[in-house]
Amino acid sequence: MQALWQNPVIRVSLMLALFAISATALVALTEENTRAQIAENEREALLEAISVLVPEDQFDNQILQDTITLPATPALGTTEDSSVFRARMNNEPVAAVFTTVAPDGYSGSIRMLIGIYVDGSIAGVRVINHKETPGLGDKIDVKRNDWILQFAGLSLGQPEKSQWHVKKDGGQFDQFTGATITPRAVVKAIRGALEYFEANRDELFAKGEDTP
Repeated sequence: MQALWQNPVIRVSLMLALFAISATALVALTEENTRAQIAENEREALLEAISVLVPEDQFDNQILQDTITLPATPALGTTEDSSVFRARMNNEPVAAVFTTVAPDGYSGSIRMLIGIYVDGSIAGVRVINHKETPGLGDKIDVKRNDWILQFAGLSLGQPEKSQWHVKKDGGQFDQFTGATITPRAVVKAIRGALEYFEANRDELFAKGEDTP
């Protein structure tokens, strides 16, 4: 062994091998720690987003663990699996938070997170992804305008279903100057989410992983 170690070529090769092993182990350890931190950051961001719609003092369950998975659901505009987060207080249903998509925005799909209380009223809505025109259609984003906040407290009965349109189409919701397509798509998607919730309320709050 000593003779092998004295061979410069073998010695360098062994040193390089040891360095490679050490470097690989360090990268793996760093990646593992980073992955855990990223997962925690994502969990906290999701909880924060949900809590904006349904305040944390309104539920006492582990909402990120009380979920069901919906397959692609045309009524919600989703084309892939999505999660429904159920808020409960003393084991009684409070609200469901889930994704709905307006596929017919001016510049493409508009992805939203909507919270609906068990009585069918809206806890809140937030746009989480869109490509709408800056200064026009992007007013659906709460960072740009408070337009999206008007939906909190509304339901299929308030206003009546016939009023769930922008004013240009005979409804009660304002459109934006120079941009009607975007708010029209959002209102339509929110109404669709309310209709889906009304039709599937019991299944959405059922215990376990059964999906409607």
